[in-house]
Amino acid sequence: MMSADTVYRLLIVEDEALIAEETADRLTRMGYQVLGIVDNGPDAIATAQELLPDLVLMDIRIKGAMSGIDAAEKIYQQLQIPVIFASAHSDRETLQRAQITAQFGYIVKPFRENDLAMALRVALHRNKVEKNLRASNITHASILASIN
Repeated sequence: MMSADTVYRLLIVEDEALIAEETADRLTRMGYQVLGIVDNGPDAIATAQELLPDLVLMDIRIKGAMSGIDAAEKIYQQLQIPVIFASAHSDRETLQRAQITAQFGYIVKPFRENDLAMALRVALHRNKVEKNLRASNITHASILASIN
């Protein structure tokens, strides 16, 4: 659901440099702005806090002690930025851990451009709906509080 005047800003978290660059090229061709590429959890969190991307494309197994799932959970809890997992690992345990964090999508690498495009559109739309719902709930709570 990208409109002609909306350019969504993405952060890539991927520890394989060639995959990261190729993904960034794909995303740019698709009309997204890639704000940066990082390869570990702490940098992902810090970069998300600094640049506030519209979405993070996160590999699950990244450099360092923190997994992509742990980093994604912190990014969403702190910033409400949606995260799509991109991983070559689709085993049951990995999928279950990813589901627990209630993120916005999971795409298995290597992925086709159409699959990536669909996952991004769905995640961005869901995030927009959830933001509108949160704003609506705040408005309703304010109205109810003012009645008393």
